Amino acid sequence: MLPRSLYLLETLSSAAAVGRWSRFTFNTSAWSHNILMPTAFSLNIPGIMADLWDSVLRAVPKKKTSHMKKRHRQMAGKALKDVKSLSTCSGCGQSKQYLSCGSADNAHPVDIFALAVTDKQILSASGASSLKVHSIIDPDFPLLQSLDGAHKVGCHHVVANGTGSRAASIGFGGEILLWSCHDGTWSKEDVASPIKTGSEDIWAIVLSDDGQFLAGVSQNGHIKVWDLDADGEEIRDYETKGSFGTCIDLSVDGRLIASGHENGSVYIFSTDTGRMPFSLSGLVKPARAVAFSPGGKFLAAAGDSKVIALYDTSSGEQVANLSGHSAWIMSLSWSHTGEYLLSGSFDGKVKVWSIDTRTCVATHSETEKAIWSVKWLPKLGRSEGFATAGANRSLSFYREATGG
Repeated sequence: MLPRSLYLLETLSSAAAVGRWSRFTFNTSAWSHNILMPTAFSLNIPGIMADLWDSVLRAVPKKKTSHMKKRHRQMAGKALKDVKSLSTCSGCGQSKQYLSCGSADNAHPVDIFALAVTDKQILSASGASSLKVHSIIDPDFPLLQSLDGAHKVGCHHVVANGTGSRAASIGFGGEILLWSCHDGTWSKEDVASPIKTGSEDIWAIVLSDDGQFLAGVSQNGHIKVWDLDADGEEIRDYETKGSFGTCIDLSVDGRLIASGHENGSVYIFSTDTGRMPFSLSGLVKPARAVAFSPGGKFLAAAGDSKVIALYDTSSGEQVANLSGHSAWIMSLSWSHTGEYLLSGSFDGKVKVWSIDTRTCVATHSETEKAIWSVKWLPKLGRSEGFATAGANRSLSFYREATGG
């Protein structure tokens, strides 16, 4: 849709054009009788009509250029350039396109704060007491299961392991729940007492890829790790500088753990040594999301600074700043190959970033309400896709326009 200003300009231009042409259309007395009569050899046409006639004559097709000559011009670099900007993203000017492929409208009665994706399902958590499970292999994305009464005062984080056999959720009441999936159906696990007693002030959680370890960052900045296969024994307690821990992630290989904090600090710890291999520059404002790339080469961190900081995990060096959001960045997710990074922000915009070129390649802004969580979906053939959720209380799904 055109902006109102363009409509106004178009209207004014049309009115001016009518005014100009009315002199020739309606003032017929200015035209001689001879002008209106066809003449075999000469045309006595007023100036502006003559210009138009000359333009028509000049538009006669020229002599065709041979294929060999076109090829020579192409080899010499003089050929016409391919036009690649016909379907560019209006938000970032790039050409990668993701199209809406469905939604689960009003999946929750209040804001959806977190998503967790398995190979066939997507779990969602909100300010309501129930967790929802939807199919991602059925094109209608139907509701498969509702885990009613899971968290009495709502849930702000839900995570799943790499195989989709285990999930964990944490509610606004501070309680951590564990879930197991058997034949596509989720059931609650018994939570070991060490987790119950040691997780009272935990805010954000993450599961290891194999589902054996649960890690959480606390309101006083501690990072705790529990072994779920050893009756929930606490095996690590990493100490930071005491700022509220807002986000956490584990690398796929389990070697590194990262946390983001209210004061903008970002920390990386080695799970082998229990120490920080280096200090990171951090963000200037609160961090809202940290995420390791699938191969563990990069750590992405973002938040209220509206910029995504990209760190090399082998050196701690900040190798890039991805700029383009104009509001707080609430969520990050890496594609399965690590080629692209997905981000969602408080103003409803979702962006896809190319890690190779360090640029935004797609922008979606179908809602003005906050996006709280974004997640890549498993690939379907050549097509990759993602899901978003937030203050519109619905799950939205997108797939890449491959053209195949």
